[in-house]
Amino acid sequence: MIGCATYVPKEAQSPDDLRWMRVALSMAQEAFDHGEVPVGCVFVREGRILAQARNRTNELLNATRHAELEAIDEILQETPPKDPQFGRSPHSGPEDDNVLLGTTLYVTIEPCLIASYLALETNDSVEMGLDALSYNPPYESQGGYLREEAIMILRQFYMTENTKGAFSC
Repeated sequence: MIGCATYVPKEAQSPDDLRWMRVALSMAQEAFDHGEVPVGCVFVREGRILAQARNRTNELLNATRHAELEAIDEILQETPPKDPQFGRSPHSGPEDDNVLLGTTLYVTIEPCLIASYLALETNDSVEMGLDALSYNPPYESQGGYLREEAIMILRQFYMTENTKGAFSC
């Protein structure tokens, strides 16, 4: 459903979707282990992982290094350009293939706005653990996959202070 995430009850969740969400959760656990907000994701096309990643915003001191963008960078690094004059971007020329077309993004919590825009442009769908969407994304999205696990890892993180998080006066 476009405009809001469709909740998928446990009994309707496919084994494949759960498998990919477990990969995303393992990346979220890795993020947690490194002192990051525990968000993980995996991009899948035709039953194959294209990339998996975790948040690295604290590690790199860069607020844009969300799990989804880390994974996209990994995909782009492994994809040579069709025309070297345009550099490494698959979006650079009309004859280039978009390496993200036809992918499904599995992420432990709703994607950030930047990743949401990319999902609109490239993904078949977005599957989430925690679907607390605060905006109406213009792409197909489903939530509820391993929802309890996604909530628990976030709770575990937020029980302690994010020492590298933003501070205000």
